Amino acid sequence: MASARRVGSLAGTVVASVLFASLSHAREQAPDFSGVWGRNSVDLDPPASGPGPVMNKTRTFYMRIGDDTNPILKPAAAAKVREASAVSRANVNFATPSNQCTPWSPPYVWRALEMQMIQQRDEVTILYVGDQQIRHVRMNGQHPRQITPSWKGDSVGHYEGDTLVIDTIGIKAGPGAMIDNYATPYTDDLHLIERIRLIDGEAARRAAERSEKNSGRVEVDMGGATIDPGYKGKGLQIEIKVEDPAVFNMPWSAVVTYQRSAGPWEERVCADNRHNYLSGKDIPVPQAAQPDF
Repeated sequence: MASARRVGSLAGTVVASVLFASLSHAREQAPDFSGVWGRNSVDLDPPASGPGPVMNKTRTFYMRIGDDTNPILKPAAAAKVREASAVSRANVNFATPSNQCTPWSPPYVWRALEMQMIQQRDEVTILYVGDQQIRHVRMNGQHPRQITPSWKGDSVGHYEGDTLVIDTIGIKAGPGAMIDNYATPYTDDLHLIERIRLIDGEAARRAAERSEKNSGRVEVDMGGATIDPGYKGKGLQIEIKVEDPAVFNMPWSAVVTYQRSAGPWEERVCADNRHNYLSGKDIPVPQAAQPDF
């Protein structure tokens, strides 16, 4: 029995050593996503095949008319998209997290025109230009049994070869929260799987051109990214799978593609203002008929 125990102990030690070596090798082989990445469109793009996101009927950045006939939408969700579109048709910006200075939840947060990723052994931090949005992804962890919903949700990640896979649940649903630029709603049951990888530079350029054709281009003087025309390296692509049975008839997917940005990392802060994006009118400045001193 003692001999059997020693054999078992030795086998366990060998297995543990192999697993440790495998994990160490995986960390050493993790892809390098560092640097500033930029894009000049703000929408989620459709996947190569299968159900995709709500798209802009006008294909412009300045008029946001979501396609409420997209088969992924349940009736109540389609009604939300139509409601926002009606506001946009009146040449008024409907309320979004971007213009209301409220948190950007994923996947809405991928509308950011510039982003960076900081990769550490136990955590990946994603920085988005636009109110300095930040996400923290715990590596090789598990979701807690009880989650208090938050605007960024609870994200855990792991590497699968050259791909960072992020699983996110517990994303808070509240007034003004939305999936995309067309007011597509979600519930606290939203579940996201994001797969981030480097792709061929020419493929990234073509994907960016398709995105700008489908949803309009944000010019640099309007806050768009300065894409480095001389960069010959790889682009960055995020494949997103979305599930929320209360809102969508089926799971659907989307793609976001970034290229290398040549511009500086800027501080872009949303500032409160007098404009009411629901009515299209400015809120009067409070005035006093008599001084109070």
